[in-house]
Amino acid sequence: MSEAILEGRMLHAWYGSSHVLHGVDIRIERGQTVGLLGRNGMGKSTLIRTLLGHVTQRSGEIRVFGEDVSRSRPHQVARLGVAYVPEGRGVFPNLTVRENLLMAARPGWDGRMDWPFARVMETFPRLAERLGNRGAELSGGEQQMLSIGRALMTHPELIILDEATEGLAPLIVADIWRVIEGIRASGIATLIVDRDYRKVLERADSAIVLQKGQVVLQGAAKALLDDPALAGFLGV
Repeated sequence: MSEAILEGRMLHAWYGSSHVLHGVDIRIERGQTVGLLGRNGMGKSTLIRTLLGHVTQRSGEIRVFGEDVSRSRPHQVARLGVAYVPEGRGVFPNLTVRENLLMAARPGWDGRMDWPFARVMETFPRLAERLGNRGAELSGGEQQMLSIGRALMTHPELIILDEATEGLAPLIVADIWRVIEGIRASGIATLIVDRDYRKVLERADSAIVLQKGQVVLQGAAKALLDDPALAGFLGV
């Protein structure tokens, strides 16, 4: 089998007394794009936050490149080559575009420098025009581009995109999907959460569907597109 970048086995997670994840398994291999689907409130963001170490009430096994990170903190997972573009973007509002990007810049865990500042500028020409603007002065679409660009400047092996197109204008959404396709073509593995399940499945290699914190469907993305059960689990 191919080497897994990130693997979670029998993952359970809680918020206080609320049991959110119920024995979820997930595996993401080098260069692979995985879609994570499900209606709102079904555990998608909780699964991501559990894998990254943000949810402290958790059990199960989490490994990055075979290293056990089951009890690791988020910064320790990030240093192994996992980048996160959170829902809500997480842009620093008082820093300029340039500062937001450069504060995150570092070589990849193996020393690679595939996404230097110049390449990010080439990928996001709108940001290149706004380097002196503060994060709070950007549009929602520009903030999303900045969040993705910042993640790329850590030279990750895996980038996790949580609702990267939510609330954006159609032209900006098209730009974001173009960038996601470029990231995939560059060899970076991706885990994508997005409400447009068709666009996710058209670009993914495989996908997982969650319902009430459990995996109810999984497999090759193209096969799931044709699965009659999918619509029921997504409410479409």
